[in-house]
Formats: sequence, structure tokens, C-alpha cells
Amino acid sequence: MKVKRIAALAALAAVTAFTLAACGGGDDNSTPPASTTPPPPALKTQFKSTTLVSDGSATAANIDPNLKNGWGIAFNPTGVMWVSDNNTHLSTLYDGNGVPQSLVVTIPANAAGTAAGPTGIVFNKTAADFQISANGGAASNAVFMWATDAGTIAAWSPKVLPTQAVNAYDDGAGGAVYKGLAIGVNGGANVIYATDFHNKKVDTFDRAFNKILVGKFVDPNLPAGFSPFGIAAIGNTVYVSYAVLGSNGKTQVNGAGNGVVDAFDTAGNFVKRIATGGTLNSPWGMVIAPSNFGSASNDLLVGNFGDGTVDVFDPNSNALIGALPNPDGSTFKQAGIWGMSFGNNAANQPSNTLFYAAGPTPTTGVYGRIDVTP
Repeated sequence: MKVKRIAALAALAAVTAFTLAACGGGDDNSTPPASTTPPPPALKTQFKSTTLVSDGSATAANIDPNLKNGWGIAFNPTGVMWVSDNNTHLSTLYDGNGVPQSLVVTIPANAAGTAAGPTGIVFNKTAADFQISANGGAASNAVFMWATDAGTIAAWSPKVLPTQAVNAYDDGAGGAVYKGLAIGVNGGANVIYATDFHNKKVDTFDRAFNKILVGKFVDPNLPAGFSPFGIAAIGNTVYVSYAVLGSNGKTQVNGAGNGVVDAFDTAGNFVKRIATGGTLNSPWGMVIAPSNFGSASNDLLVGNFGDGTVDVFDPNSNALIGALPNPDGSTFKQAGIWGMSFGNNAANQPSNTLFYAAGPTPTTGVYGRIDVTP
């Protein structure tokens, strides 16, 4: 009996070993077990878009011929929305219903006389930083600042010139093409970040518009051909989007998969890759949704200029949840979508409504909103 028992155990051991080998249990190249982490919940069809303003090329409740290639957008905490009008070299203002405001600000050319189309825009809440002046006049803190495709950082204060911005920084001679702008805090100091698409870098400026953090904001594994495109400073994270730089060194090459999104800290140190390729298509606008934005609450929204969609990512796991849908289940698309921002609860601009600007073509523009429906 003892001999039979030993033989049976040996046979069982042999079967067990064979089974493990067949399942890959003894192979270092085995396929890992499937993740037990559930996928993110699908987006609900609860987002309704409305075109509020156009230059006349699209149906809208309000027409403003100045709104051509609407790009970056920004609020002050209690005011209306400011929009960069890239083609007309202006910045125009709208309330939450899209009603144009009387103030229109002109963006100046660079030192060489090249017309400067504003791209990214930020509001400066500080009273002492980012001082500007004009023609030897009194200085004042800039209230709004713009990056431009002529390589300038333009800034405006009503105490300097009532309807004109001034150039606070000019690198047109260096070939800079600034496509995006963000404002943040690094080491307790206020800074602005500008994406130089032509020179494939992110420029950081201190409170006096001096360049700092030179050589930072580097993705060590960035695919060839990509260049910093959009930028957003949200809390302690600076999100940078990348697009394919065209042969002219100024414009992007749109196409499915032509996009990268990274996260950095405020000092420009690489933190992680959010997304590569896939549904990205020249991504530019980036914003974190508030906790009451329906099924996309607290997620990272990325606007794809190339195809007009808005991708929704889990900012913690980097998982793609999907594209923002329309109420009928189709995918929301706004041709040429650029800037995106949630409202400030002033002037009919709810904090859980997503406002956006777009340039369907380089010479046309729209401004709209996306509201959560029940």
C-alpha cells in the first residue's frame, strides 16, 4: 500500500507540473492574469452644446465679425469671458448668453511688424506681478496676457492703455511661435508658461517676464516629430499637449493618433504620460471637470483641434473613458475646437458649464457652451 501511495503522489505531482507549464506558470514570458480593475463607467448622453456666437459663418444667436479663429479663453473671477481672436488680432468679450461686450482689445504686432494672432490667454489675479507700461507712462500689473503666433507675450491693463495690449516679451527674432499660455505658481512665485511650437520647447517666465527654468519640460520618450502645443496649469500639475509640427515650422499636422498629453510638476519636471496616439488628434485645450459635470465629473477633458472631439480621461489612472457625447448618443464635434473653460458663476456662466472657442477655418470662428442635462 505504501508503494502504491508513493506512486500515486508522484503521478499527481507530474500532472500538476504539466498543468502549470501548460498554463505558463513555469514560464517567465507568461501572459499576466487579466486585471480585476473594472473599466471606467461609460459617459452618459447628458451633454448639450449650444453655439452662442459666430462671425456669421455659422448659425448663432449672436453675430460678431471680430470672432475669427476663436482660440484661447479666460475669465476673471467675477467677469465675462475673454476670447482670443487669432485672425483679427483682437480679444473680444462675451457673457454666458454670448452677448458681445463693448470692450475690444487690440493685440500689437511684434518688433519686426509681423501681425500677432493671439492664441492662449490667462487672467492675472496678482496686484504686483507682471508689471507693464506704455510710452514711458505709469506701470500697472497686467490683467490679461496672451501668447501670440508672432512670438510675443502681450499684456493688457486699463490703467496703461484702455483698448490696446502692449508687448511684455518679444522673441519674434528667435522664431518663436507661441501656441499656448498658462499661469501658475512655482516655489511660491507666480509664473507663466508658453509653448513655443516652432522651437519645440516650453518657455517659463517669472513675474518680470524673465525666462527661467530653461531646459525643463522635457519628455524623455517623446515620439519624433512632436512639439509642445497646448498647456494648462491646474493645481500642482502642468499639462502639456503635443502635436505634429508641420514642415513650415509653424502649423500642426492633423490626423488620427497625432497627439500626446503629458503631466509635469510646476518646476517642469516630467511626471507621467497621460496618453499617446489613439483618439488624440492635435490636442490643445485641457481642463479638469468639476464634481457636478455629470458622468465626466472630475475627469480630464482634452479637446482635439484636428477632429473637433473632446476626449475624457481619468486623470489618476490615465484611462480613456470616451469622447464627450451629444444627447442623442452621437459624438460631440466642434470643428477647430481650441480653448475650453468652465464658468465662474457670474454673468450666466455656471461653474459646471463648459465654454469653448473654435476656429472651424482660419478665417471663421464660434463661441459656445456645453451644459449638463438631467
